[in-house]
Amino acid sequence: MFRNQYDTDVTTWSPAGRLFQVEYAMEAVKQGSAAIGLRSKTHIVLGCVNKANSELSSHQKKIFKVDDHIGVAIAGLTADGRVLSRYMRNECINYSFTYESPLPVGRLVVQLADKAQVCTQRSWKRPYGVGLLVAGLDESGAHLYYNCPSGNYFEYQAFAIGSRSQAAKTYLERRFENFADSSRDDLVKDALMAIRETLQGETLKSSICTVAVVGVGEPFHILDQETVQQMIDAFDIVGEKEGPAAEPDDAAAGQEVEAEQGAAADQGGSTDEGVAPMDI
Repeated sequence: MFRNQYDTDVTTWSPAGRLFQVEYAMEAVKQGSAAIGLRSKTHIVLGCVNKANSELSSHQKKIFKVDDHIGVAIAGLTADGRVLSRYMRNECINYSFTYESPLPVGRLVVQLADKAQVCTQRSWKRPYGVGLLVAGLDESGAHLYYNCPSGNYFEYQAFAIGSRSQAAKTYLERRFENFADSSRDDLVKDALMAIRETLQGETLKSSICTVAVVGVGEPFHILDQETVQQMIDAFDIVGEKEGPAAEPDDAAAGQEVEAEQGAAADQGGSTDEGVAPMDI
């Protein structure tokens, strides 16, 4: 993007019908560290990549607890995300005090979107440079929303935001049909696998990712590093065992030429199925 005469004010429209300051805020979300979310009928899992400015500093917190039934993961400007999470926390407290019941997730998301929209219509304000994945559980079930700096909001079965999030989206698009009936542990596994897709070859460790869970009978909480590392190790062990176990089958198939050709055809079919939609 390049500076032009229509991006000096958030209330100035370009002849093409664009608000460049809002688009710049959305670009800030793409530059932030990756955050992902996915949900089943009973649980929602949030995950993010921990990015430190240097080896001597700690990473910025990217997942915040709003209430026992709601949590958020952010990508973009962390300071804006911290302010918005505090606003959401206050809204939950006020609603609970007034009505003595948890705030519905959809209503909170609408209030958050309205707050973001005001900043796109006031010349003395700037849009929030952060995207939020809001995970919550209420009487209507499990929900996962994405709040955009433009004031738009969308509900998803699974979604990823931040830098290199396209790789995670591709993984989630392949698997999302199974998420509705997935167990809690399966959701966490898919979340970790999606996070791994965003690392571009870097080894997945509990020190560089954060995972949080909320579900039926389970208040929102962030999993400790030991638990996450145990799950990562378990997935790696399963992957190593699957490789050698397949070798005897290949050797048996190699005894007949026709069986080899059939196996090759099957492998070719599975490869085509696994191609990412953007690569087709």
